[in-house]
Amino acid sequence: MPSARSARAAPRRQPRQRPPVGRPQRVIVRAPKLRVRWERVGRFGLLFVLTVVIGLYVEHTLSYLSTRAQADQQQAIVGRLARQNAALTREQKSLNNPATIINEARALGMVRAGEQPYVITGSPSH
Repeated sequence: MPSARSARAAPRRQPRQRPPVGRPQRVIVRAPKLRVRWERVGRFGLLFVLTVVIGLYVEHTLSYLSTRAQADQQQAIVGRLARQNAALTREQKSLNNPATIINEARALGMVRAGEQPYVITGSPSH
């Protein structure tokens, strides 16, 4: 007699066969196959490249900041020397003035050629 099942129905599963009772069956444990997890390798590769790029930026940033600090120091030195130069230039102009030369010479006790030097004595000192 033909089966009552249709041709499209899934085939029946075979019932499991039970191992014979008495002797325990040996179970073979296989080592798991080592698979390369490419998504993890890719992530670690990207992380490494990102670390290298950040390291390069940090190196250049530190170099820039060091150079900038050095430039600021040099600029402060230039400003101080410019002020000192301006003061010395004013002093040079003052000392080259003939009236200043005469006053400084008289303060040292010098007289012009042909002048009669004299000293006042007995005056109260201030």
